[in-house]
Amino acid sequence: MQRPLTESKALLTDLYQLTMAQSYWQHRVMGTATFSLFVRRLPEERGYLVAAGLEDVLEYLEGLRFEPADLDYLESTGIFDPSFLEFLSRLRFTGEVWAVPEGRIVFAQEPILEVTAPIIEAQLAETYIINQVQLQTMVASKAARCVWAARGRGLVDFSLRRTHGTDAGLKVARCCYLVGFEGTSNVLAGRRYGIPIAGTMAHSYIMAFPSELEAFRAFAESFPDRCVLLIDTYDTLEGARLAAQVARELEARGHHLRGVRIDSGDLLELSRQVRAILDEAGLGYVRIVASGGLDEYQIEELVEAGAPIDSFGVGTRMGVSADAPWLDMAYKLVGYEGRPALKLSRGKASLPGEKQVYRLYTDDLMREDILALRQEAVPEGEPLLERVMAEGRALRPHPPLRELRQRFQEEFRRLPQPYKELQPRASYPVRLSAALEALERRLTRELTSQRRPLGES
Repeated sequence: MQRPLTESKALLTDLYQLTMAQSYWQHRVMGTATFSLFVRRLPEERGYLVAAGLEDVLEYLEGLRFEPADLDYLESTGIFDPSFLEFLSRLRFTGEVWAVPEGRIVFAQEPILEVTAPIIEAQLAETYIINQVQLQTMVASKAARCVWAARGRGLVDFSLRRTHGTDAGLKVARCCYLVGFEGTSNVLAGRRYGIPIAGTMAHSYIMAFPSELEAFRAFAESFPDRCVLLIDTYDTLEGARLAAQVARELEARGHHLRGVRIDSGDLLELSRQVRAILDEAGLGYVRIVASGGLDEYQIEELVEAGAPIDSFGVGTRMGVSADAPWLDMAYKLVGYEGRPALKLSRGKASLPGEKQVYRLYTDDLMREDILALRQEAVPEGEPLLERVMAEGRALRPHPPLRELRQRFQEEFRRLPQPYKELQPRASYPVRLSAALEALERRLTRELTSQRRPLGES
């Protein structure tokens, strides 16, 4: 019989995190380690990423503990030493976290966060941290591109039904709102995060009535002050004419039709024809909403073509980041017991030491980032990573979502336009500090010399 999941997230990890932890414990490898979370390279056609997911990481670390049911399950596997499970029963996260605040822009190789803690604690946290930050950073970045493409037109998240699970659906709604969407169709996300909720109707609603006009009238009667009619179930232009008729009926009762939605067909041509029908009926205030397989590419095409669309419902392609559905994100050991560490694997090399990112500006626009060792000073640069957790406790309440939204808007304003483009022609400059570059060279030289075959000079 399948056991129900509890609130504990301690087992939301990969097996090898636990087997490594037992081996660390058995061999007394218990020192302080620093792990760095970063994206090795940006996906194709991405000029930037938007940091997101920190709130969930900090809540997870504060609550990390193995409940009796967790330990019973681990014992049942026959893999683990009972004494190690006793150790896990007392384990709590006691370390510190430095992180880029949510809503700020980051680039390849830059640490989004760094965790310093006894190595078992830091190691066990890896899977959950990547899971949350990878998804939310990926989606926030995709959604930000949609906002840029819309050029001021409204956007609503319609993605819930096709996101990769319910947790993903909630996080998608949050990330969309963070970067500028007006609302979401996800009602639970609305309650949980304080996001405005929005929605219209499905084609099934129209089809359930004897006629399209009766369906429109019924919905307008139920929601006279927030009525948006879906007009493409049968014939879009005829649907627009019927919507205009219902709009005039609403006006006679002291209400106004809020909008019409087109969910299929040639959205450019249909939106022009629908706009003409509404305007001829004196309904210039009725908004046109477009949806149906949209993401930033289709939105940009419609906007640049002058489509008279006031807002877009954006769903599947954005909710799963269809053109870039994963990030090459890594969580790597960069220091142990005061000793900097790096990985030399081909294509997966890492940079050593605890780090800081300094951002330089010209005329209030981002100019370049310098990736440095944390103790370095770059007087002209703005440090991006902040100390957000110490001794296993968050140092301050997490900012409300509206504050993160404002932070992103200000951050995006300072990103030069070439990097905002959907197909950027250049990469934002990120360079290593002299000290970090020297440390990387020295460690690489030392490690390479240690790996020479016997007899090689």
